[in-house]
Amino acid sequence: MATKSAKSDDIEDSSAPLIEHLAELRTRLIWSVLAFVVAMVLCYFVWNPIFDFLTQPICHALEKRGQTCGLILLKLQEGFFVAMRIAFFGGFVLAFPVVGYQLWRFVAPGLYRSEKNALLPFLLASPAMFLLGAAFAYYVILPWAFDFFLGFQQGSLGLPNDPTVTVPAGQDAAEHPWAGVVFQGSVEEYLRLTTKFILAFGLSFQLPVALTLMGKAGLVSAEGLASVRRYAVVVILVLSAMITPPDVISQVVLFSVIYGLYEISIFLVRRIEKKRDQEEQESDVE
Repeated sequence: MATKSAKSDDIEDSSAPLIEHLAELRTRLIWSVLAFVVAMVLCYFVWNPIFDFLTQPICHALEKRGQTCGLILLKLQEGFFVAMRIAFFGGFVLAFPVVGYQLWRFVAPGLYRSEKNALLPFLLASPAMFLLGAAFAYYVILPWAFDFFLGFQQGSLGLPNDPTVTVPAGQDAAEHPWAGVVFQGSVEEYLRLTTKFILAFGLSFQLPVALTLMGKAGLVSAEGLASVRRYAVVVILVLSAMITPPDVISQVVLFSVIYGLYEISIFLVRRIEKKRDQEEQESDVE
């Protein structure tokens, strides 16, 4: 009886009716949306430096080939939509920790202190893993992908005596003109591709955090995750096809990363289970 009383005292005094919980949820959602809007407005006023940062991978890939880094506007209103896309992207990234904090404030009053201590590291790991995934996409995946795709260029859009033009052996460029294949990218299309890659890898790096947290709560087990591995492969393949451009290389790269994170999650859940079993054995001995 004393144990039950102590356990109930360990919970914060927040056993409010349903209407109060809904009001609390409304407040947290308002703060989250407000944080996103403020971050988006701030990013809109500094969209040019963000644009310069996001175009560094393609610029470096073009400079390696001696080409000028330049993206074109195909539509009159495309420049405005580019600024809005950057503002939306930057607002999401900047507001991500605030949204996580508001989620924590909503669920924390209903948790035991021990549960709070167990959940807090995962809340800290979530934005860190998102940034790690985004950095991996920006510094590793995007330069490699752009370098690969730009390798399919040939010739030049310049004059026949352009030094970048490769004239076939035994032919005269003036007598035998040919079509050049040179990259002239749309600004909006490039940003759509780049932000999609960054967000896809940032969110996919949340997989170990989510599955490990579920393992900590006893919702999943390492054995259960391993037994559905074949189904996980199918789901990951479908997701990779949906959130990447329609080319096999990008899909294979994202699939490899997510599946690797899935295997890491199984390893982490197994370690949690071993630690839990060890603590139970020690408590039984005592």
